[in-house]
Amino acid sequence: MENLGKGSFRLGFGLMRLPKLADGKIDIPQVCTMADHFMEAGGTYFDTAYVYDNGESEAAFKAAVADRFPRDSYTVATKLNASMQCHDEESAKQQFYTSLERTGAGYFDFYLLHALQRTTYQKYDEYHLWDFVAEQKKKGLIRHWGFSFHADPELLEQLLTEHPDAEFVQLQMNYADWENPGVAARRNWEICRAHNKPVVIMEPVKGGILADPIPEVKKILDEANPDMSYASWAIRFVAGLDGILTVLSGMSSLEQMDDNLSYMKDFKPLSDQEQQVIHRVQQALNADQSIPCTSCRYCTKGCPMNIPIPDIFTVANRRKGSPHFRTVREYTIVTVGKGKASQCLKCGQCEKVCPQHLPIISLLEKSLEMEN
Repeated sequence: MENLGKGSFRLGFGLMRLPKLADGKIDIPQVCTMADHFMEAGGTYFDTAYVYDNGESEAAFKAAVADRFPRDSYTVATKLNASMQCHDEESAKQQFYTSLERTGAGYFDFYLLHALQRTTYQKYDEYHLWDFVAEQKKKGLIRHWGFSFHADPELLEQLLTEHPDAEFVQLQMNYADWENPGVAARRNWEICRAHNKPVVIMEPVKGGILADPIPEVKKILDEANPDMSYASWAIRFVAGLDGILTVLSGMSSLEQMDDNLSYMKDFKPLSDQEQQVIHRVQQALNADQSIPCTSCRYCTKGCPMNIPIPDIFTVANRRKGSPHFRTVREYTIVTVGKGKASQCLKCGQCEKVCPQHLPIISLLEKSLEMEN
């Protein structure tokens, strides 16, 4: 595959958590400035998806990049999701054409079948989407195609065996999930290497959790190097692995962009001593009982009670060491005008789409004490 940036530049600009204005709209001027800094530093890879921000992410890419830079100066990836915002084969395939129009890219450098997991992967066979993306490549509308994956190593092995023409895989990988059986980051990466498939890394800071980790982790990292951001430890950990196409970081501000560029422009993998620091951090995380939610919000889209599940879990994680009254206040704020944990119908739709395979129903039951 073609070089994604200048030299060994391995940072990709993830467009899932873009900065927002007070009215909830994406802050396009700030995204433009972030894109400028990214490309000036040598970055080229932009990652979006049909379902991100109900299409506003793809539109933001057009405004910030496609309308402002020559086509050969950037690469763009987007995704087709067969389990969201479609109901049959025709509407699933239409996502591709809609994405072409929204992004203004003309063609996609990288195109992915989105978020394959045990509860969704058969849709991609049912709708003949593997053949569809291969056909678009023959037409020149896709240069490289692959899939993003949130499931067990056995399914990954099956998919790569059944679809050997897939050119790359996007995996959730970070030091917190390296040995997490619910994510199997290390094992899935090893399977991709065995099949000689390059890997795009998503969630290197686990939805921002590792950019603002628990106090025990902060103490270890601060003692090792107080001048390094917490996010830098996480991104450098995965960027130093073999077979990596790019490491996506979903950046929400110019400050986050500039921090990432400060250590990725002239990237150096973690040293042996720094790897030992990460090992200590992993031990601290294993001893913590926080909910490993990444706030992707897939669970909220079909919730019949409109329960803000990720927000409730964020409050639950942050209540450690906080007075009860403060926890109740924060819980009340995030549930105003929405459903509460006590209103959960236990229908299970949230658990079916959760990329982290969290036992959401039982976790909501444990959150009931925050309601009073």
